[in-house]
Amino acid sequence: MRFKDVFSIIGPSMVGPSSSHTAGAVRIGRTARHIFGEQPTQAEIVFYGSFADTYRGHGTDLAVTAGLLDMDTDDLRIRDALQEAKAAGIEIVFQTGRKPTLHPNTAKITLRTDLRQDVVIGSSIGGGNIVIQSVNDFDVGFSVVYPTLLVFHDDRPGIVANITSLFSSEGLNIGYMDVDRKGRSGDALTVVETDEAIPTSLMDRLRSLPYVHRISLADLTSREVRE
Repeated sequence: MRFKDVFSIIGPSMVGPSSSHTAGAVRIGRTARHIFGEQPTQAEIVFYGSFADTYRGHGTDLAVTAGLLDMDTDDLRIRDALQEAKAAGIEIVFQTGRKPTLHPNTAKITLRTDLRQDVVIGSSIGGGNIVIQSVNDFDVGFSVVYPTLLVFHDDRPGIVANITSLFSSEGLNIGYMDVDRKGRSGDALTVVETDEAIPTSLMDRLRSLPYVHRISLADLTSREVRE
């Protein structure tokens, strides 16, 4: 049984009026940035539910933007995040949408450069906690409370076993794991959450596996964005 961390019990140290609408939104944006692995040139953010209704008044637009700049929930620069993003050369567009099936506090974030694009859907579920529900149309469900590695690969026999074997050989305990695929023998995504920091050596070994296309690390305990 995994015990709750202090963050989930007492809530985050934060700037803003609402742990759900600001702290959680920062963490969604920051997770998207970590998955993307670099600063995007464009970001399209679609708010749903209560996010859509109150994002200006509660500063959710500032919060998500701050996350995209890799700011933490207590960063005083959150108030100036839109100006910071503009100065960094990031073009940001905000939209609202309606999908009754989504959690009320949900954001869909599309990050782009000239070379590639990632689409991340996440929900703020209270107390600054989040759930990432989708990455590039893969149905997943992870919290980013602990270091989380995303392995994009082909759906082939033995791939998931090879991934878990490498974690074991590095002495890392897997606390949570999720796998989704877009079709038999098609594209797949394996998400692994660990109790410990994920070393660069493991990421290099995973990249060398057959049928692995890309590795992304979402670690909100770290100040370093790595892909």
